[in-house]
Amino acid sequence: MPHDSQAPQLRTLLLTDLCDSTGLVEKLGDGPAAGLFRDHDRLVLELQQRWRGRLIDRSDGLLLLFERPLDGLGFALDYRRGLEALGNAHRTDPLLARAGLHVGEVLIWRNSEEAVNAGAKPVEIEGLAKPFTARLMQLARPGQILLSSVVEPLVRRSVRELGERGNELQWRSHGRWLFKGVPEVQEVHEVGEPGLAPLRAPRGDAKARREMPVWRRPVAIAAEVVVVVGLVVGGWFMTRPEPAIAFSERDWVVVGDLRNMTGDPRYDGAIEAALRTSLEQSQFVNVVPDARAQSVLALMKRADSRIDRSTGLGVAQRTGARMLLLPTVSDNGGKVRVDVEVVDPSTSDTVLSLGAGGRGADSAIHSTGDIAESLRARLGENASLIARSSLPLEQVTTPSIEALRAFTLGQRAYALRDLGRAESHFRQALQLDPGFAMARIGLARVAFGRQDIATAQKEMEAALSDVSKLTNRERLYADAQLSLLRWDKGYQSKWGALSDLYPDFDIAAFNTAFAMSIGNRFEEMRRFSERAIATQGVTLPVAIKFRAIASAGLGDLASARADCANDKGGSGPQIECELLKAAESTEEALRALAPVAGEPDFAAIERATAELNVLAADGQWELAEAKARQLISDRADPVLPFEWLARSTALEVLSRRAGKDELRREVARLLGLVERKMPAEVGRARDAVAATALHAGYVAAGMGDAALVERARKAAGGQVDASPEPLLANASAIMMARMQRMHGDPEGALRTLAQYEGPNVLALTWIERAEAMAALGQDASELTGKVRSPEGRARTYAEWAPEKPPPASVLAR
Repeated sequence: MPHDSQAPQLRTLLLTDLCDSTGLVEKLGDGPAAGLFRDHDRLVLELQQRWRGRLIDRSDGLLLLFERPLDGLGFALDYRRGLEALGNAHRTDPLLARAGLHVGEVLIWRNSEEAVNAGAKPVEIEGLAKPFTARLMQLARPGQILLSSVVEPLVRRSVRELGERGNELQWRSHGRWLFKGVPEVQEVHEVGEPGLAPLRAPRGDAKARREMPVWRRPVAIAAEVVVVVGLVVGGWFMTRPEPAIAFSERDWVVVGDLRNMTGDPRYDGAIEAALRTSLEQSQFVNVVPDARAQSVLALMKRADSRIDRSTGLGVAQRTGARMLLLPTVSDNGGKVRVDVEVVDPSTSDTVLSLGAGGRGADSAIHSTGDIAESLRARLGENASLIARSSLPLEQVTTPSIEALRAFTLGQRAYALRDLGRAESHFRQALQLDPGFAMARIGLARVAFGRQDIATAQKEMEAALSDVSKLTNRERLYADAQLSLLRWDKGYQSKWGALSDLYPDFDIAAFNTAFAMSIGNRFEEMRRFSERAIATQGVTLPVAIKFRAIASAGLGDLASARADCANDKGGSGPQIECELLKAAESTEEALRALAPVAGEPDFAAIERATAELNVLAADGQWELAEAKARQLISDRADPVLPFEWLARSTALEVLSRRAGKDELRREVARLLGLVERKMPAEVGRARDAVAATALHAGYVAAGMGDAALVERARKAAGGQVDASPEPLLANASAIMMARMQRMHGDPEGALRTLAQYEGPNVLALTWIERAEAMAALGQDASELTGKVRSPEGRARTYAEWAPEKPPPASVLAR
């Protein structure tokens, strides 16, 4: 803790006061009260350690300092719960405390040892932030946590780190207050958990009073100024500003379903899509995706409900959104008007209403764009930023309301994985407006979902042929996606840059995490996975699983297990989570990997391949061989990346069981498939095919077959150089090092592997380095132990992907 009294330190301050503590002692008696306070002290110490707090002072209350506002909030929430449990345990009336949380500068210094021995506190703090926090705490009702306007937006932005608990917090603004000794008016906020927070206006006292208009003050004061009021009121009504909206940069809004008063179905879905798209041009306002809103409705047991005022408030509260937007469209004699009601979910009050109109149905798109720009300004976005980031909505979507509705229907079908219906709607949108670039992106996503990479590239290129038809975010998204589809060098940096520019765009963060996973960059993978785990985003379930894989890659098995157990619904890399179980329990992993009736074919391939890896790692060779031969028969003509991986895994098992002649034939057969199919492959699939060639060459190297190794090197060589990831080159070096070692040159093998060091290399690198060291009579126990440990096994499973060797290559050794 800094102790330079001349240098103010910015800290989070939490002040609490245990209500009616004197009466509690009188009621319980000295002995029982002492026992209660000892338990209280243990609670405080535990919470200090959990939330990294520094206790500065205590009597009936506590004064604590924290580095982060979220830690202060976490302490306050747990303290509220802990007091309730303490009261129940000691059979007292409910134990309640007032709490005030603020961020400000304080002077911090340590008292001398002599002063501490004489009874002084070890650490002292002073500064205006301290009495201000005290005023805030004194204003609170029993059990109430009050926040200053400084700390409230800071904790609101980071509250997602509290997980599901943070999603359920309730927030309320209690207006503007005047504190004694504080010159400026301060807005006061409340936060708490359902059933525990009073969510009632604080009671003022001599040191704090709520700012009120003159006409709401006591009658005696009003009488003294009645003449002045009479002169001023009229002018005030003419010139008063719009009421302030409690909204901070990067806060979220929910767009409700349209109230269509025209009876014309063309507007349904189209107005909402237009409003979302227009707001998504902003880097200031975040929009909860429709797919995420629908998933929250499902959790609310309201899956078939419209997002009206009632359900919308529930969605907004569960996603932490600050505003609910309720659009309406009406038609009066051909004049179409769009209105948007802005509702504060914490109070259910309408805080703003905006509207615009024009002639004809297509004018609704332009009107919606005007409303969105006006709303951005009212929420606090800088006018120059709005001007720089905003393109006319009808330009970056479509001027046709029918085309926009078709696009919206396509989006909803795609979210339900109904690719056929989605494609039909997107093509219908393009028939109505051939220049509708976002519909082209929709077709690219459909093609990608079908693993038709060539068509996906073609449609994405068409979408980018005129970038003026896309919003800035959509243009950058399409460019990054096209780079991924082409498997360009540097595609990772495009996704990372997009995620940095739009840090709450969960799809960009998740795709960056995916890019990091392909390169074994587990630290970055975990960081971007955490960014993608947004309450408001659509990637939440799969991003949690990705963070689990990253944690496993970093050796953090406890975190990996916790995330794998955190079921948020939806699909995700569950196979990898089941594989992680094999790091500690083969039986548990095999139970989890049992066939699942009705699952998609690609999932069945992954499951069968994962089971084969677990059996091989456990030495169950007879069963593994039978399943490997069946897998080779079932996937005789591999097409998908995971089919190529399945063949590589099966070959690894056969290398332990088959005779050399059969094994050579199988290697040659697999290389023949690679040579025949590689020219037609595009994008990432080329890496999967090249990886299969290199693994076949690795098995051939184990037999000392130089001809087959050279054939594998040539088959994969072009893609090794073209790949955006270094792991193919790593795999090629492993193959060549094994060949050198088998031909009696372990020193050459170590030289070949020398450039592949660090945490991101393939685990098979460690195996081959250990084998070469052992051949030279060197101690390789550190490397082999690294692979054999539970953390090492989990690391191997974490790097499992079609572009990498199968785990059996490592774990079977």
